[in-house]
Amino acid sequence: MPDPHRPPRRLRSLPGQTALVTGASGAFGSATMALLRQLGVTAVGLDNQPGPGVIECDITDEDQVKRAVGDALPRLGNRLDILIHYAGIGPAVDIGAMPDAAARQTMEVNLLGAWRVTSAALPALQEARGRVILTASLLSGISLPFAGAYTVSKRALTAYADMLRVEYGTHIDVTSVYPGYVDTAIHDRSRAAGVALDGLVPAEEVRDTVLTVLRTAAARRPPRDTASTGLGNLGLRVSRHTPRAVERVVQLQVAALAQTRHFGDAPIAHGLYHRHDDARQPIAR
Repeated sequence: MPDPHRPPRRLRSLPGQTALVTGASGAFGSATMALLRQLGVTAVGLDNQPGPGVIECDITDEDQVKRAVGDALPRLGNRLDILIHYAGIGPAVDIGAMPDAAARQTMEVNLLGAWRVTSAALPALQEARGRVILTASLLSGISLPFAGAYTVSKRALTAYADMLRVEYGTHIDVTSVYPGYVDTAIHDRSRAAGVALDGLVPAEEVRDTVLTVLRTAAARRPPRDTASTGLGNLGLRVSRHTPRAVERVVQLQVAALAQTRHFGDAPIAHGLYHRHDDARQPIAR
């Protein structure tokens, strides 16, 4: 009979390790922090909403990042085995408009925030031969309307992961994890704009991503890229190997959304509706 007090076999390398988690007060981060501690991992979080074991930190501010990572390391015994990035935002934007404050903030948080924290933590990670786990998104390869700032930031994040492997892969492991649609607070801003992704893509659960991250953290040979579910991994492979076909399917889906006025009277959707209406008109000769 299995011992209920022992971690699952695939996670048995985790007890005794140390972890730093960004976005630690959010849905993914808080669940991961709780499980890491249950597994005997010493974990410290970073978030702009502090709490027990979570240091207040705005990851768009370099000085705050340096100070927060400097505060976290002594709590971790001056050793860092695992760095997990969850911090992210997802405002709705019109990709044809000039990048506004929301678009710039998305890059600052989703891409440059992860870059800043990783940079501050790199000396400790290299010394421990640790690993970095970056939370990307299936939307980095399967684009949907009004998620442009988020999609661009997450695709750029995967390029950042590639460069970390090239330049620091001698001393650290780097994995990109690709969740699908998970109903968390990150969607509040797109819902407020009237263009939420609810129902447009298969839904996943918080636990799918959290357990994928923990398995990656514990793996003897962590994957380079992994989605959170079997269907997600299929979508990841298809988007990588047949991007034109995926793009065509998405274009057809978007055309149907525009024709049915799926987003109602959301102001951000008016241009999309007009362009699709115009595209259906015959060209005058």
